[in-house]
Amino acid sequence: MSIVFFGTPMFAVPSLRALHGAGEEIAAVVTRRDAIAGRGKEKKKVKAPPVKEAALEYGLRVLQPASLKDRELVEELKSHSPEFLVVAAYGRILTEEILSIPSIAPVNVHASLLPQLRGASPIARAIINGLKETGVTTMLMEKGLDTGDILLMEKTAIRREDDAGSLSGRLAEIGAGLLLKTIKGMREGTIQPQPQEGEASYAPPLRKEDGLINWARTAGELFNFVRGMNPWPGAYFFLGSERIKVLKVEAREGNGAPGEVVKASQELLVGTGDGLLSLVAVQPEGKKPMTAQAFLQGRKIKEKEVLNGAFTQDTNE
Repeated sequence: MSIVFFGTPMFAVPSLRALHGAGEEIAAVVTRRDAIAGRGKEKKKVKAPPVKEAALEYGLRVLQPASLKDRELVEELKSHSPEFLVVAAYGRILTEEILSIPSIAPVNVHASLLPQLRGASPIARAIINGLKETGVTTMLMEKGLDTGDILLMEKTAIRREDDAGSLSGRLAEIGAGLLLKTIKGMREGTIQPQPQEGEASYAPPLRKEDGLINWARTAGELFNFVRGMNPWPGAYFFLGSERIKVLKVEAREGNGAPGEVVKASQELLVGTGDGLLSLVAVQPEGKKPMTAQAFLQGRKIKEKEVLNGAFTQDTNE
């Protein structure tokens, strides 16, 4: 009996690797289509999803359908008579017809402690929301958005030095191990699905424009915001018409109007809704990442200057 795997980004690769390493028969890997990526001279380069690259390395059959309603896709999936469909950050909602195909279950590897943070961006939102811990849940899939019964769950602390990239890597490895335990337990009948309990929260998809820094937030909130937005879509503000990506910050005590430069020598301190934000590392548009000190050497930023961003008190994501 086989498994059909659905996944796209790097988060899904450890799960695919774990299944392959455990000797599971992976009949097919379904992933999103290749996309244009890169900057400058590399801007028009077509790049395959990380899951596709891993699948081809293992010699697995790769499917990249334009639509999950494609009849050829559905019929092929049915022809494999899989025990499981395994989904890890595929990026699309599976149809009820596809969900009904596996003989045992469609299983999702979701990067949160459900019912917290249902949706597309649970890792970034966990950091942005200031959570102290998160984790991975394996769950039965149904037509609702991450509403299915819980199979297994594992927690991990969110470290102060974590950003969305580092936390994603750790959760991906946790998810891979949890997936193998889930598959084994489902086959042996030792896992009893449990309904989700408690109040649900949601993690809607992130858009590039969501990275604009709202200086009216507190310094502590912006510390979490910058970490959650790194590496994508990236927190940023504008210096004139130039977009400046903010890579690392520290919250400091002190007062300053939101967005106002309080200090611009040796370090760059900016006022917020409560406290000061030290911009430790930034990346000007088209440039490499640099320290705030190096950034200041190339620009005439003065105290009392106001950096362009958002200045409202509305902090809803």
